Amino acid sequence: MVLAELGGQIASALQKMSNVTIIDEKALNECLKEITRALLHSDVSFPLVREMQNNIKKIVNLEDLAAGHNKRRIIEQAIFSELCKMLDPGKPAFAPKKSKPSVVMFVGLQGAGKTTTCTKYAYYHQKKGYKPALVCADTFRAGAFDQLKQNATKARIPFYGSYTESDPVKIAVEGVDTFKKENCDLIIVDTSGRHKQEATLFEEMRQVAEATKPDLVIFVMDSSIGQAAFDQAQAFKQSVAVGAVIITKMDGHAKGGGALSAVAATKSPVIFIGTGEHMDEFEVFDVKPFVSRLLGMGDWSGFVDKLQDVVPKDQQPELLEKLSQGTFTLRIMYDQFQNILNMGPLKEVFSMLPGGAADMMPKGHEKESQAKVKRYMTMMDSMTNEELDSSNPKVFNESRMMRIARGSGRLVREVMEMLEEYKRLAKIWSKMKGLKIPKSGDMSALSRNMNAQHMSKVLPPQMLKQIGGMGGLQSLMKQMGSSKDMMGMFGGKDK
Repeated sequence: MVLAELGGQIASALQKMSNVTIIDEKALNECLKEITRALLHSDVSFPLVREMQNNIKKIVNLEDLAAGHNKRRIIEQAIFSELCKMLDPGKPAFAPKKSKPSVVMFVGLQGAGKTTTCTKYAYYHQKKGYKPALVCADTFRAGAFDQLKQNATKARIPFYGSYTESDPVKIAVEGVDTFKKENCDLIIVDTSGRHKQEATLFEEMRQVAEATKPDLVIFVMDSSIGQAAFDQAQAFKQSVAVGAVIITKMDGHAKGGGALSAVAATKSPVIFIGTGEHMDEFEVFDVKPFVSRLLGMGDWSGFVDKLQDVVPKDQQPELLEKLSQGTFTLRIMYDQFQNILNMGPLKEVFSMLPGGAADMMPKGHEKESQAKVKRYMTMMDSMTNEELDSSNPKVFNESRMMRIARGSGRLVREVMEMLEEYKRLAKIWSKMKGLKIPKSGDMSALSRNMNAQHMSKVLPPQMLKQIGGMGGLQSLMKQMGSSKDMMGMFGGKDK
């Protein structure tokens, strides 16, 4: 994932600091030096890095801290909040309202993935009950209308454009008027790609904005852009009132620090990130969970939300009941494998688990891991109901394993490997025993019911050690005032 290398380097600098016996000025400067180097290496603009470094030093005044303070925790919190601040200008973006027409205009550099992002944005809102429509005002690029037409048809979204008209302003106005008459509540205008050197295209963009009077202008930015991001984003901001940013190609391996610079330049929040070519590879951007995943802290609440999307509503209370009992059968493992495959790319799902679980899956091995999950499920298809519902792995004697191997066309060794995986997951599942289940049986309330004891069981040992053990975790939760804020620290969000 883009920025994963940056996250790894920052997490490594924090880990090194955790191993230092005494946290003094020298240890803090060493840690900040490594973080600065990592940010600059990832193409974050120098003024932005310098400002962040100064802010952390102001927050962490080691001389003024009383002896009882956990200095490591305060430094980590300062770094976490400064990274959040870098990505969050502190003002929310315009949110379209149902049954009231809103015009959203997309602008950005050539090749940033604007046309695809327009369709993804429309498709996302269509699933939420909006009535979106697409207008192609890109007359500069050959094939732009064809691409939008193809995408819109696939997603079953109405579209407007012209093969003969060369004036983008006229097309934009006609398209917006047409869809307003058809009672569409989200009209998306796609414009020509441009860069700051093209004065004529910038003028055209201003004219389209003046004519359509958009409620929101979204700047689409490719995450692989380097140091030039700040200047380019600023040029767009000076021409039109950019109100939000969408970062595309987040599934690549680019350094991606330019994305952080673009947010600073436009002083606009990132609202979505594109994580792939497909229509549903489009995520709502939430600052705390993103930074939390970046630093390997995971996004437990995001994981629960994603799971909630794929687990049918009527099955959620039953699943939570089993979770609180700590009972884990092969049937539950099969169902959860099915859910995880439905949740999207495995790398993305693993990155939501605390302790940098994404690193447990080597780069480029996502397909292999997916194939392994499917292989395990095939073996489980050859089991009897008694075997699937048993929570005792000892029922699998040699003859049963041979029968399962024959039935699934696999080796006995592979069946044994699958049972080892089951034992490992059963051990993790058993740690959740006694978890207080929400009365509604709603999974979204699960993260709010986690106390320090359950939190300590879920967190990986190295991270718990970094916080200062069970005592450190309890005092931190007390300090934060509520479990809501605590979940925020680990990338959660209260609803």
